[in-house]
Amino acid sequence: MTMKKLVLLPLIFGLLAFLWSCNNRQPKENQTIVSGQLQVLVDETLSPIMEEQVAVFEHLYKRTDVALSVGQENQIVSKLVNTDVEVVVLTRQLNEDEMKFFEARQFRPRVHKFATDAIALIVNKNSPDSVVHVDDIIRVMRGKQPAGHVNRLVFDNPNSSTVRFLKELAGVDSLPDKGVYAMKSNADVLKYVYETPQTMGVLGISWIVRPDSTLQMYADGVKVLGVRNQAGKPGSDGFYKPSQSNLAEGHYPLSRSVYIVNAEPRKSLGMGFAAFLTGVTGQRIILKSGLMPDSLPPRELIIRSK
Repeated sequence: MTMKKLVLLPLIFGLLAFLWSCNNRQPKENQTIVSGQLQVLVDETLSPIMEEQVAVFEHLYKRTDVALSVGQENQIVSKLVNTDVEVVVLTRQLNEDEMKFFEARQFRPRVHKFATDAIALIVNKNSPDSVVHVDDIIRVMRGKQPAGHVNRLVFDNPNSSTVRFLKELAGVDSLPDKGVYAMKSNADVLKYVYETPQTMGVLGISWIVRPDSTLQMYADGVKVLGVRNQAGKPGSDGFYKPSQSNLAEGHYPLSRSVYIVNAEPRKSLGMGFAAFLTGVTGQRIILKSGLMPDSLPPRELIIRSK
């Protein structure tokens, strides 16, 4: 019996070592900065451009699987600090209270700006209005009557980043009882403005520039307003539309930065995806989307002599 044990023990240890190495090697092969699975929660106002980014990323890196889901800003931040998700795309940075959740775990998320977005104000194509003053938007947000023809402001969701942005702009803590309405999504805003005159919609510019085939008719039936800022602020000398040049020069009043927040405690696919968004290919996709890339991709000119 003793001899049998002496013979079997090396075999057993060898088998256990083999199984252990297989189990530990598999995650390393699957979870790298260019392979594995990743869940990304993104602000719904940015979903058209992020869907395109994910499609190109997965095409270039065949061993990646990025599950993109959309949500409202409050929901996204809540899931991030509760570690329900580790990578998110937001139109603001985390505040001090939110950072405390990570500092308690002795960890700081990696935050990368990769674009400048614009909040677009849209009206029905037949509306007589083509421009709006920021002061009029503030009046509506404070429950007062604006100067123009539009008397209803329509948001995608009461907890969205666009609501938070305009509440901060107007200096209010809550939405007024009249003049402001909330739908369920940016697509709903687009459809509602298309069907309802005297309504001003608030949504991310990529929903106008890059609508999918189901929304193209609605995008064609609305127009984007030029916006004039308050006196003494950039963009107060005229009415500016959310074009890339106006975003680059800081003229458009309703612009905001876009960030990817990576709270993975390890070097994994989230780091690779962030590098892609801030790299040349990701920035070219941003450039084509109507948003302003954080760094302009280089252009190569080939000059031939005759």
